[in-house]
Amino acid sequence: MAAAANTFMSTSAVGNREDIDNIVSRISPEDTPIYSSIEKGKAKATFSEWEVDELAAPAANAQAEGDEYSFAATTPPERIGNRTQIFRKTGIISGTQEAVDNVGNNEKLAEQKLKKGIEVRKDVELSIVANNASVDGTTRVSGGVPSFLETNVSRGSGGANGGYNSTTKLTVAETTGTARAFTKALLDNVIDQVFQSGGNARSLQLAPKLKTVFATFMADPNVAQLRTAVPARGNKTVLSGSVDVYQGPNGTVEVVGNRVMAPAAVARRGLILDFEMLEWLWLRKIQEDKDVAKTGDAKKFVMLGEGTLKVKNEAAHGVVADLTVPA
Repeated sequence: MAAAANTFMSTSAVGNREDIDNIVSRISPEDTPIYSSIEKGKAKATFSEWEVDELAAPAANAQAEGDEYSFAATTPPERIGNRTQIFRKTGIISGTQEAVDNVGNNEKLAEQKLKKGIEVRKDVELSIVANNASVDGTTRVSGGVPSFLETNVSRGSGGANGGYNSTTKLTVAETTGTARAFTKALLDNVIDQVFQSGGNARSLQLAPKLKTVFATFMADPNVAQLRTAVPARGNKTVLSGSVDVYQGPNGTVEVVGNRVMAPAAVARRGLILDFEMLEWLWLRKIQEDKDVAKTGDAKKFVMLGEGTLKVKNEAAHGVVADLTVPA
């Protein structure tokens, strides 16, 4: 039935209050799986250095009785380093906006500072996984993991290692090769290289779309027969289409879909890492610059940090590079 004549409807009212939830939903992921897992240290200069050494390969060692000693030359450890990078996020909010009643306070100064701090941490994660060569000067760049790796690698045709240049004291970005399919054989090969080099592979970092490719490795009969079943949840049957831990012939790794690796520039490689052999060195931890001048009816803020990646020994890690990423 129609409403009675002259019924005043909500559609005509001008004084009804808005119904807006005070909970602000943010879907953007905040996880930083590598940065959150590795040790944090202290840098004391814009160029941090450390030494890398290795044992001689095993050799036959049988000596003659009564033999006179001979003395081998001492090989000094290699000295490598990385440059600190300045990370910064800024914002400015008017005095009026700070004073008004705001839904969820999401556009208030304190919330924006928190948000920008999280964004800086995600930028740090990206700098770790990106194929960035280190850069000196006033706009310094911290070399990413791929720019250090030379020992345990698998590359497509035309791909080439980067590495640390002891003359320039900078890392060199790897050269991109021809893309090829991600296979279990490629992965097992690099995990084996890490093992043979003395490393202990602990984590396989993949772009989310490459983790879906990794899940297809379960079709391999050598994997399927060893796969552990997923228990049912209550009265619900669970179909597992993923793997979070992979035990290969020479190492067990946690398989992580790293959302920071989703961009095309970093998605085409799988990083095999030993978190104990990585460290993030802060010259200046993420903080607010309290000395930003007020120049008008607004509050400015700057969140910044300065730090660098320490790859304690690149032979503890590996990379399966030049992988085809599904659309």
